[in-house]
Amino acid sequence: MKIIDNVYSVGVVDRDVRIFHGYFTPIGTTYNSFLVIDEKVTLVDFVKEKFTDEFLNNIEGILQGRTIDYIICNHVEPDHSGALPRVMEKYPQAMVYGTANCEKGLKAYYPHAKYNFTVVKLGDALNTGKYNFKFIPMPMVHWPDSMSTYLEEEKMLFSNDAFGQHTGTGEVLDTENGLDKLIDRAGDYYANIVLPFGMQVTKLIQTVSDLDIKIICPSHGVIITKYIPEIIQKYISWSKNETDDKKVLIVYDTMWGTTKKLAEQLEKEYTNKGFEVEVINLTEEHYSHAMSRVLEAKYIFVGSPTLNNNMLPSVSAFLTYMKGLKPKERIGKAFGAYGWSGESISQINEILLSCGFETEEPLKALWNV
Repeated sequence: MKIIDNVYSVGVVDRDVRIFHGYFTPIGTTYNSFLVIDEKVTLVDFVKEKFTDEFLNNIEGILQGRTIDYIICNHVEPDHSGALPRVMEKYPQAMVYGTANCEKGLKAYYPHAKYNFTVVKLGDALNTGKYNFKFIPMPMVHWPDSMSTYLEEEKMLFSNDAFGQHTGTGEVLDTENGLDKLIDRAGDYYANIVLPFGMQVTKLIQTVSDLDIKIICPSHGVIITKYIPEIIQKYISWSKNETDDKKVLIVYDTMWGTTKKLAEQLEKEYTNKGFEVEVINLTEEHYSHAMSRVLEAKYIFVGSPTLNNNMLPSVSAFLTYMKGLKPKERIGKAFGAYGWSGESISQINEILLSCGFETEEPLKALWNV
């Protein structure tokens, strides 16, 4: 698909993927890649290995017999680089550009692939005729090798995982579903992938703030053309760990219904106080959906009954997942029902404290309420 004159989207839609980094993707995703046609032809990123045939067909349909001269590899992770070996077999003369860590990663993932690699750093550029590509390393957004690339003449940022969304329903542009859907999907992606790297995201925003950006082409999801100021402002807010003091998230699982009653009790209490409350039952929703709500909620309440001297596995999984994503400066509360020992409540409270949360007095129920 043509994005603008000389720039084409040649990536693929993966409608079937449902788990990505432990993160539930109910509407699939895309693996985005772009061809830029100039005196020399440049391919920006690859796709997941299983889609290589479709990817090569997409490329050949645009090139019509021309060859690829340059390949920019913004990220070595296999959903971005998996097609590299077969692309290099077809276009062996192409020079690959990426960070030093990208070169190390590609050698480790694809030790038998043959290609020439040029290491780039901040300030380096690639001229392809009338176009100039400027390289913007962004280490730990979200891997050490990660990089964005700016196509200066078209004011286009190939942003890699920054500003991405897992949206595999066929839309190409942000205008097709509107701002609310874009922010919802981008927030979900940020919470589950990028959240631990707020400091690095802040550096990236500072680096690109002087650029005139008219189009953002992320590696997953829709291309952003209309809502660039809004998505950048959201990234600034998320990277600064800004939360809503009036948002409460209640996450729980229940065995015989008493912990559910406690969740409903907390929901009613805080709603009556004027808070916006969302309740998530982990039997009904994946823990990554709950994580997307952690992104902006100031209050995180977590509940489980005690089972075999522990919390329920679903709640343990959520807490392990959340702790790894490192949300900061929240207020936590443990709650739950028990029959004779009640270890789950103290276990939850300890994990909330280990996350750096301030905690309120736990809420307990013996047998029933």
